[in-house]
Amino acid sequence: MNESAPAQLKDEELHLYSRHILLDEWDIDAQQNLKNSHVLIIGAGGLGCTSSEMLVRAGVGQITIIDFDKIELSNIQRQIAFDPYQIGQLKVDVLTYHLKSINPLVKVTAIRDKFDHELASQLSDHFDLVLDGCDNFATRYAVNQFCVARNTPLLTAAAIGLEGQLMMLKSAPCYHCVFPQSSHENPDERRCANSGVLTTTPAVMASLQAHHALLYLGLDKSPLLNKLLLWDGINMQQRLVKVSADPSCPVCQSSE
Repeated sequence: MNESAPAQLKDEELHLYSRHILLDEWDIDAQQNLKNSHVLIIGAGGLGCTSSEMLVRAGVGQITIIDFDKIELSNIQRQIAFDPYQIGQLKVDVLTYHLKSINPLVKVTAIRDKFDHELASQLSDHFDLVLDGCDNFATRYAVNQFCVARNTPLLTAAAIGLEGQLMMLKSAPCYHCVFPQSSHENPDERRCANSGVLTTTPAVMASLQAHHALLYLGLDKSPLLNKLLLWDGINMQQRLVKVSADPSCPVCQSSE
């Protein structure tokens, strides 16, 4: 969590988050942990729209969102922060405004840029957790290298068709260990634009991603650490696969 002096919950926040605090599994300390957390979200699409809104409603104190894309008509089907009249506007600007209107007690920062190694080198803030919600492998690998270099936990999600994935990693194993870059250098890789996606698939995966983020930030629990959750939306089933470090990984092993 944030290493500066922890901010205390205000009376307004105690009322706003009262349904959290009533939980046997939760308490004021857990809620205060959220308030003192800073989350970086990569992507303001189907995953980022839903996960960011849930974290803002839950009371995560600070959220930074990175995206450079503009809203298109086809986005409206699943990207819940956007309306048709906003087509052509920057996603991250619209999403940030939407989040601030929901909970002005949360600090939301928009970065209007593509996440790559150059941008990563310019990010000086401390992040307690990174949520990856991008839609291409090139960005995922850049996010992975950023997280490994800074020893920041990564909660990465993917949603396509009627299937989804979710995994939490910290240093080693890393994303490159599980999905080696050489095996995904395909210009015809599956994406929503060429394979389709059901409206509910990103919402399900983003909800699970946000839920896990709350467990980690509030309670220091990581049930998916070094585990890959595979969700099958056709049969309404999911399974867990343990992942391990690749001794020859050029990302996490070379950094040790």
